[in-house]
Amino acid sequence: MGEENQTPAEAADSPKSSPENRGNLHETLRDQVGQDIVSGRLAAGTIIKAEDLRARYDVSLSVVREVVRVLESLGMLQPIRRVGLVVLAMSEWMLLDPLVIRWRMTEAPARQLRSLTELRVAIEPEAAGLAAQYAPAEAAEEIMGLAARMRASGRQGDVEAFLEADVEFHRAVLGAGGNELFAAFDTVIGEILAGRTGAGLMPKFPHPDALQWHFDVADAIGGQDPARAKDAMAKIVAKADAEMGSVWADEPRHPGS
Repeated sequence: MGEENQTPAEAADSPKSSPENRGNLHETLRDQVGQDIVSGRLAAGTIIKAEDLRARYDVSLSVVREVVRVLESLGMLQPIRRVGLVVLAMSEWMLLDPLVIRWRMTEAPARQLRSLTELRVAIEPEAAGLAAQYAPAEAAEEIMGLAARMRASGRQGDVEAFLEADVEFHRAVLGAGGNELFAAFDTVIGEILAGRTGAGLMPKFPHPDALQWHFDVADAIGGQDPARAKDAMAKIVAKADAEMGSVWADEPRHPGS
């Protein structure tokens, strides 16, 4: 059979298949199956086999096995000997993994944004307070520089540059206090902010108050004022919560109830 007539599965097993092509197939299948699980198209309790996935998505078994390993590590699939692969309930998933966040943002954006924003409200003010207590001088300077970048790009209406600076700002604050668990939340923050922007929930020109509050956080961290840092960050996340409340207003808190 000529290369032009090969199926994706045959192409993936071909000696001429490049690592780049295999990587693309892996990522495509990983995202498709992940989204199918998140959406319920592959419901919890469903039993599937590797061969079923190969046929359903028209890829090679080697690609299927790679993807299954990833989904197992995320708590979404469980292999049972002589049975197959069981789709697990959401309570088993690694809900704070960036991949799972991204899939849920695609399939259930309102519920995902609500959950993540509520988590921000709980975590970020405390992280800002710790940063004001323990941030090294160079970290405080970096945070102030990022606040300045946010103000400049926000006033210019450069959404992409603003998002980049915003993500870096919040990641820097989370890491500056020396708490490794807060620091590990940084990838989640990136997905939250990118998800808001991707959903069209970020204005081209940010509100002046929001820009000033970021400066207030940075200034409080530099001045070693935990109470003021916490207060300013609380204003930032509360505003985000209020602005997006209409997105999830009709979303049930307990689906199926």
